[in-house]
Amino acid sequence: MKKLLITTTCLLMSILASAQNFHFDEVTYSPEQTVFKLFAPNNAKCYVKVGKKKVKMTRMGDCLWTATVKGDLKGQAYVFNAGHGDTPGVFAKAVGVNGKQGYILDMRDTDPENWKRDKRPVCKSPSNLVIYELHHRDFSVARKEAKYPGKYLALTEPWALHHLQTLGINAVHILPSYDYGSVDETRLNEPQYNWGYDPVNYNVPEGGYSTNPADPVARIREFKEMVKALHNRGIRVILDVVYNHTYDIEHSNFQKTYPDYYYRKTPLLQEGAGEAVYSNGSGCGNETASEKPMMRQFMIESVKYWINEYHIDGFRFDLMGCHDIETMNQIRKAVDEIDPSIFIYGEGWSAGSCALPTQQLGVKANIPQMPRIAAFSDEIRDALRGPFDNDTKAGWLGGAPQCEESLKYGIVGGIQHPQVDMTKVNYSKEPWALEPTQMISYVSCHDDMCLVDRLKASIPNIPDDELIRLDLLAQTAVFTSQGVPFMLSGEELLRSKKGVHNSFESPDSINQLDWQNLQRYPQVMKYYQGLTRLRKHHPAFRLGNADLVRKHLEFLDAPKGVVAYRLKNYAGRDDWRNIIVILNANKSDVEVSIPNGKYTIVCCDGQISEKGLGTLQGNQVNADAQSALILHD
Repeated sequence: MKKLLITTTCLLMSILASAQNFHFDEVTYSPEQTVFKLFAPNNAKCYVKVGKKKVKMTRMGDCLWTATVKGDLKGQAYVFNAGHGDTPGVFAKAVGVNGKQGYILDMRDTDPENWKRDKRPVCKSPSNLVIYELHHRDFSVARKEAKYPGKYLALTEPWALHHLQTLGINAVHILPSYDYGSVDETRLNEPQYNWGYDPVNYNVPEGGYSTNPADPVARIREFKEMVKALHNRGIRVILDVVYNHTYDIEHSNFQKTYPDYYYRKTPLLQEGAGEAVYSNGSGCGNETASEKPMMRQFMIESVKYWINEYHIDGFRFDLMGCHDIETMNQIRKAVDEIDPSIFIYGEGWSAGSCALPTQQLGVKANIPQMPRIAAFSDEIRDALRGPFDNDTKAGWLGGAPQCEESLKYGIVGGIQHPQVDMTKVNYSKEPWALEPTQMISYVSCHDDMCLVDRLKASIPNIPDDELIRLDLLAQTAVFTSQGVPFMLSGEELLRSKKGVHNSFESPDSINQLDWQNLQRYPQVMKYYQGLTRLRKHHPAFRLGNADLVRKHLEFLDAPKGVVAYRLKNYAGRDDWRNIIVILNANKSDVEVSIPNGKYTIVCCDGQISEKGLGTLQGNQVNADAQSALILHD
């Protein structure tokens, strides 16, 4: 037992040393030779197969294996084998169809023209971001003029870039675009759909969105072309990353190199049980162990690789509540060394119980321990639309009582504010954001029902005109809040998924954007454009600092069903001295008392114009039913 303990301790020390020195450079190519390295402890032998040639690897210390193959191997396939099955390694940078084999490339061959000149669009503060979440197929598969429907290249086409730019967003959050396992790349001519939260190869783009999955260069070059095209229009690219679990355990590249190391296990609680089982905080059958040295290092190196090789501008961490705080902070530190403007945010929850104590995890309540990392606010989301676990129950938009305080908490950006009573806020009884830039403000995303469907489910037989009024009202609350605004693609088109709650593998007929809605509901797109312009042109709505929010944002007394506030004294050095925002969810007009003055109306009854929609003078204002009123002096 003593000998085993010493051996185990030595191995752990060796792993820790490896984590500090190994950057997962598994394949290093030059025209003269290719060097292969694999982190695979506890294995008696290891080899790499290049084409049809099997090459034995040599152990370096306790953890690493290496082999050097002479000659120019560019374009050849390879797999490692450490005794647990063939694998392209855990950090393959180029793969073939379905990610089974790695490929040896000179990555410079994957660069589009002038790639080195590609520049990240300027963003001085996360508060300036307007994030637009999209799935490649959803966005372009039903667009008639799309040359590359459902592909990376669709986002290089003039129609797509024009729409995004005209809408006024400045960051695109793309759903998982790494190589994932739930779509067969050999059958792309058959109906297949998935969101892609099924990671296989974390560091190479998914082949199903390329024009030729069999060509390992195509998916990489086309992804880069997409990024470059968006950057050229001033739009940042945010990558959805899913480090919290793998597609499965048995066939994962982690398991084939160092079995069980990369996963957490939980002791069985049943009487007499002697083994541990895989923990399932992800709800997908497993959860990775971010706190272990090599998993932590893998995540850090992966994020850095996407930044350096693909020029990614931000990361959305799926189920961030599965990851430990220390790892998230180390990722933030590593990213800051490259570019502090790169934005990091995630879901501040898990999908089940994790094997680590909650106080160690990246959940919302622990956001104060993760400076400059943001989380989604389900407080403002569910205050507006209703609880996540009951689609038929309405929120503030549908007349539900006692939602105002949760909405106010969202409006201030999730920070402590003297006029927000946290005892009345849903889910959180203490503020979890230190700065408003740590809160993502939203009303819907790819998960659960989209906004239109949720309104229909919670307000039976709602007529179209009321549906539109409430849709616009909801987004006004989101876009005028002090958090970072986030919207689901197609909401500007009054998007519906035909009532499907979880469309992760629903067909295109459910998920695709209906572009005809641009003609059916032009007023919706126009209003969304007005919101993005209002936020862009007026820094009072994006102060980006908790002290400034507390200094300048003052809530006004208002009737039930109404939230009203003032941004006072040229907040954020705004051109407007005082801005008043009144959000009325009631089915009738209401009178609201305001500071006496002469005001210009810029938002009223579903219209926005910074030049003005009219004027009023006095200390009382009539707010139209189910709409927002914004005025300034």
